Amino acid sequence: GWDVRVPRRLQELRLEISKVSGDLAQDLGRSPTVADLAAKLGASEEDVIEGLDCGQAYRALSLDAPVGEAGDGGVTGLGDLLGGDDPDMANVENREALRPLLAKLPAREQKIIAMRFHGNLTQSQIAAELGISQMHVSRLLAGALRTLRASLTQD
Repeated sequence: GWDVRVPRRLQELRLEISKVSGDLAQDLGRSPTVADLAAKLGASEEDVIEGLDCGQAYRALSLDAPVGEAGDGGVTGLGDLLGGDDPDMANVENREALRPLLAKLPAREQKIIAMRFHGNLTQSQIAAELGISQMHVSRLLAGALRTLRASLTQD
C-alpha cells in the first residue's frame, strides 16, 4: 500500500511509467527522458513528472530514520535535520510595529533611514547623495530614531 494517499490516476500512471521505462531504455540505448515517456504513454510531460514524483509517496521515511554516521555532531534522525528556529521571527513584531510609524515621518527622514539601514550607506555617503552635511544627516537620523523610539514605547 501507499504510505501517503495519491490519486488513483497517478498510481496507475506510475505503474505505466515503470512498465515502459525498461523497454524505452533498451530501444533508445539510454535512460528515457520525460519527453520520451510522455510520447510513449500519450500523456503530457507535466503528468509524467507528477507520476514520477508520486513514487516518493509509496514508501515514506520516518522522521526517526537514522541518517549519516553516528559521529556527525549529534544528528541521529531525519527529523533532526528538518526545521529549526528562525532568528528573524523575533523581529517580525518590531518591524510590523515600525511600519506605520515610519510612514508618519517626513519624506526626507524616511529616505535617510532607508539609505542608512537598508542601503547600508554611511552618514557621509548619505550626505553626499542628498547634498547636505554629514552633521545634518546625523541630526536628522538621531531625531527620527528618537521619534520612533518614543512612539514605540508609548504603545
